[in-house]
Amino acid sequence: MDWNAAWLTCKLAGATTAVLFALGLPLAVWLSRTRWRGRFLIEAAVALPLVLPPTVLGFYFLQFAGPRGLIGQTFERLTGEMLPFSFFGILLASIICNIPFAVRPFETALSAVDPSLIEASWCLGVSRWKTFWSVTAPLAWPGIVTGLVLTFAHTVGEFGVVLMVGGNIRGVTRTLSITIYDDVQSMDYARANTTAVALLLFSFVVLGITYGLNQGRARAR
Repeated sequence: MDWNAAWLTCKLAGATTAVLFALGLPLAVWLSRTRWRGRFLIEAAVALPLVLPPTVLGFYFLQFAGPRGLIGQTFERLTGEMLPFSFFGILLASIICNIPFAVRPFETALSAVDPSLIEASWCLGVSRWKTFWSVTAPLAWPGIVTGLVLTFAHTVGEFGVVLMVGGNIRGVTRTLSITIYDDVQSMDYARANTTAVALLLFSFVVLGITYGLNQGRARAR
């Protein structure tokens, strides 16, 4: 196994999960509480990466973040580097691809919290911020953890978008999924199998945790 690629993969997955926790949780709170009729448009946009091929997402990301795109030109002007074929580039692409894996479980868990409990906390003079962390978050934590676990796991296995946006640069954009592709291309099936087995076991553990949390939440009800 390529341990350098393994570290880069964990770094990418951890950063993606942290960003989507910080940005996705407030969005999920809003989606779970808003009565705006156009909410379905936001929900459709959030779920879009689930149905779009990774190549489509990667193509449009390159259009906007490439040297001729506004985002890419701004980034290059500020940092002196290109956004594609960089770690920051694959991080942005990974965040876009994994939005539904974080926001959807967050929203489902938050929607299941009894609104009367939240209102009772407000009536007792507790601020909205403290109410969220002392009442809403503890009740919704299995769904929040599920979203974080799924986001991390899906990022670990990401291939198409990472390859299109980041290429295959060792130590910069070369993740474990890309090393498997390279090993198969070079007919080094033994090395590819070692990495694939590790990812298979990791995925099984992740799914076990996810289903265990959901089962525990169902029993609590």
